[in-house]
Parts: sequence; structure tokens; C-alpha cells
Amino acid sequence: MLFLVAALLLLGAVLGSAAHLPLPVTLAVAGVIGVWLIVFAARERLSHRKG
Repeated sequence: MLFLVAALLLLGAVLGSAAHLPLPVTLAVAGVIGVWLIVFAARERLSHRKG
């Protein structure tokens, strides 16, 4: 859960600074955060199935 909160805080910081960054940098960072959230969701889903 802490990782999810950290990801959302990081996403908020990136969105707040998106007006000052070039579009490719913003999209790259958004993609990294998106992949991180997908991996987190998959790990959570797998851990709940096992336990």
C-alpha cells in the first residue's frame, strides 16, 4: 500500500511539473509510473490468490 501512495504522490509531482517539461520527457515519466503501477497491481493480485 505504501508503494501505491508513493506512486500517486510521484504522479502528482510529475503532473504538476508537466507544464515545464518537454512532452517526450513527460510521456516517458508517465509511462514508467504506469508500468510501475501495473507491476504493483499484478503482484498484489497474485499474492491474494496464493494467500
